[in-house]
This record gives sequence, C-alpha cells and structure tokens, in this order.
Amino acid sequence: MLRELKSFYKKSGRTHLPWRKTRDPYKILVSELMLQQTQVARVIPKYEAFLKRFPTFSALAKASLSDVLKEWQGLGYNRRAKFLHQAAKVVVARSDLAGKFTTEFLESLPGVGPYTARAVSVFSYNRPEVFIETNIRTVFLHHYFRRGRTSPENLGGSASQEKKIADNEILPLIERDLKKSKMEPRDFYAALMDYGSYLKASGVRINNKSKHYVKQSKFEGSTRQKRAALLRDALKRGVSEKKLEKLLR
Repeated sequence: MLRELKSFYKKSGRTHLPWRKTRDPYKILVSELMLQQTQVARVIPKYEAFLKRFPTFSALAKASLSDVLKEWQGLGYNRRAKFLHQAAKVVVARSDLAGKFTTEFLESLPGVGPYTARAVSVFSYNRPEVFIETNIRTVFLHHYFRRGRTSPENLGGSASQEKKIADNEILPLIERDLKKSKMEPRDFYAALMDYGSYLKASGVRINNKSKHYVKQSKFEGSTRQKRAALLRDALKRGVSEKKLEKLLR
C-alpha cells in the first residue's frame, strides 16, 4: 500500500489546499471543523473568508456569536461555529500556553473530539499521532480488508465470513504504516486523505464494511433544514445571543 500511497501523493497530492500551507493551530482547527461532513470545494471559499474576518483566536473570541454564525452561513451544521467560538475563548484565557497546545488540551476544547485534536496536532506540530477519518478508513479497508475481516497477511476468506471492521482493528495498521513509511506525519496523513478521496471518486465504496459506517441523512425536508431556516431568520432579525444559543442546542 505504501508504494501506491507515496506515488499518488507525489503526482496528485492536493498541496494547493489553503490549510496545507500553514502550521497555525488556529487556522488548522478552523479547517478541520469546517471539513466535518462538508465537501472540500464548499469549504475553501468559506475558510478563506472566515479567516479574513477572524484571523486569530483572539479576533474570534472577541466577536459576537451572531457575527460568527453569519460568516459561517452556507456550511451547515452551525453548532460547529458555536463550538469554535467557545474554543477560541478558552484558548485566549490560557495565555500561559503561548500558542503551543498539547493533544490533551486540544481534545478538552468544546466540539473537539479525539480525531480533530490529533489532526490539529499532526498538521500543526508534526506529531506522530494515530487517528482515523473517512478517507483514511477507505484506504485501509481497500488495501487490507477488501473481503471483510481478514488479516493484512491473508486477504482470503469467503463472503459468508465477512464481518464489519472496527476502527480499533485499523488503528494499529495506521501506526505501523506511519513508522514504515518514513514520511513526516503531516505528509503521511495528507497523502492518506488525498488517496482516500481519489479512491472514492474512482468508484470505491467500501466504508460500509466499517462498524462505524452511518449513511448521512438527507438535508432536504430534515429537521436540520428547518433549524437552519430558523437560524437564518433569527440572524436577519438580530435576536439576542441567548435565543441564538437556544436554536443551536
């Protein structure tokens, strides 16, 4: 797998992505939260506009929730904006950290889970963390578990024996390949994400073999759509921060 990964990244890596050109933990955190369940093409212009308006943790912390939500409009899942705003306030209050955040501290921030904390650690500080997300999962399922629950050494087995694969079975393989690759952690994970995205675009639909696979619900006619409409209306009317918070619960 590593040979294919390195070859693909050398030829087709998405080095043009704006968050690939920075190691600022703030900018990378913004990108990671925006990219959750949102396509890259939609994120790029919103990411650039958001950073122009709120270029630092401090600038974001000082802003009103209303202004943050207005800048977030169009990305959906608006609670992410609320969490990012809250996280900025926590960071600003911890001036003793001097912009150097441990993975544990990142994971303690509002709206930041194990994946996001480790992704920020890797892309900001080049730490050899081990984590998984949908594109990474695609790569490892495709190369090591093509026919269900098999070992990396033995890809045999019948369809009747296939079972769903848990992430805790994939994580040791990620850790092993990170070491074997001799790549910088930042490049290793960027390559995995790009290669996984390429596999999906090429017709590889294998994430349903994962125990953690959940089909995304339709937005049209959903509760999310109704809440988004209510929020847009509330922002236009200039309702109080308290009412905005209530809409985002």
